[in-house]
Amino acid sequence: MSYQPIVPFSGYAGWVVLQRTKDTQQAAFNNSAEIQREADYFRENISKIHSAEELVSDYRLLKVALGAFGLDDDINNKFFVEKVLDEGTLNKESLSNKLSDKRYYEFSKAFGFGDFDTPNTVLSTFPDEILSAYQEKQFQIAVGDQDQNMRLAMNLDDDLTALVEKDTTENGRWYSIMGNEALRTVFETALGLPSSISGLDLDQQLTNFRDKAEQYLGSSEVSQFSDPAKKDELVKLFLIRSELSSGASGTSAASNALALLTGAF
Repeated sequence: MSYQPIVPFSGYAGWVVLQRTKDTQQAAFNNSAEIQREADYFRENISKIHSAEELVSDYRLLKVALGAFGLDDDINNKFFVEKVLDEGTLNKESLSNKLSDKRYYEFSKAFGFGDFDTPNTVLSTFPDEILSAYQEKQFQIAVGDQDQNMRLAMNLDDDLTALVEKDTTENGRWYSIMGNEALRTVFETALGLPSSISGLDLDQQLTNFRDKAEQYLGSSEVSQFSDPAKKDELVKLFLIRSELSSGASGTSAASNALALLTGAF
């Protein structure tokens, strides 16, 4: 049985506790029997894999490979996964470049099956790089089993960092947020936008996201999240609004905290 993360409180208070204990809890999770078995198998066998077809044919290896990028739900979509890997990332017409969810691009790039004659699976550093990402993502899932909002908040850091570093326009970054279900949920909640906004024209959605970001965060640019303090501000808004909307807190203290964060006072 895997280690079960401890999330003592919901909302931002729980987030603060989780952040303070994360390193210890992550280490305990990594050392659990199930995770250790998966890690050992991956280390022993991934260097033997030289093609996308070979990877998708090994369920245990594919489970770790997909899990490292948060793509666990694609475990049975073998044809699709193989195509993403085979086409690589260097060709602008490849599937990974066309998909709005850029996790597939990072997945294909990491393995290199479609980009190089010799894939990255043979590199000595490759197993630990993938396993580190896998363990991190699986810990987030375990946290999410207890509090889904905590998982979304934990996932935010990796996804926003990748977006900020992406060579694209600010509008392009916003479109990536709108096309990523987890990021979109965080931003819609934090910025007080209804889920029904997805029914609007994309340009209208973009205007709404930008306007609300300017109102609540002081800037309409995604690049602002290169500042850790800005990420933390976004997480605070997300968790406090989530708690209020669920009725979990319902307290004047939480309402006041939200008002302070959004400049209502």
